[in-house]
Amino acid sequence: MRTIRIVASAMLACLVLSACAQDGPTGTSPTPTASEGTPVTTPPVDPGSTDSGNPSPPPGKSPVPRPPGRTTPPSDTITISGTIIAGVEAGCVLLDRYLLLGGPRELLRAGATVTVTGRVQPGLMTTCQQGTPFVVESAKAA
Repeated sequence: MRTIRIVASAMLACLVLSACAQDGPTGTSPTPTASEGTPVTTPPVDPGSTDSGNPSPPPGKSPVPRPPGRTTPPSDTITISGTIIAGVEAGCVLLDRYLLLGGPRELLRAGATVTVTGRVQPGLMTTCQQGTPFVVESAKAA
């Protein structure tokens, strides 16, 4: 008797979900009304073209100039000094708001006062939960 009740409940759930999945009386998507707006579509971009996929401005309007975006992380070397703190994840150390990556681990430990030189790599993925990645090129005790 219990098995029949479970099977009947599962069949009822499937029936309800399949009824909710239909968008219209014929199973097709409804046409948006004026209050819903129209669907937004983006034309495909040819990978060999120089067009970035930005739509052309409407007739009579000039395009808005956009500053060029960075496609590579900054390569400027900077120097930071201070006291290192432990991150929330094991093995993660921070100096100011930077997550220190690489460098001599015996020197770069929580509580040490150091001066590090390296590059900020904001797009670099890490397993640490905090800080902007900073790739250490050199480090010395302060």
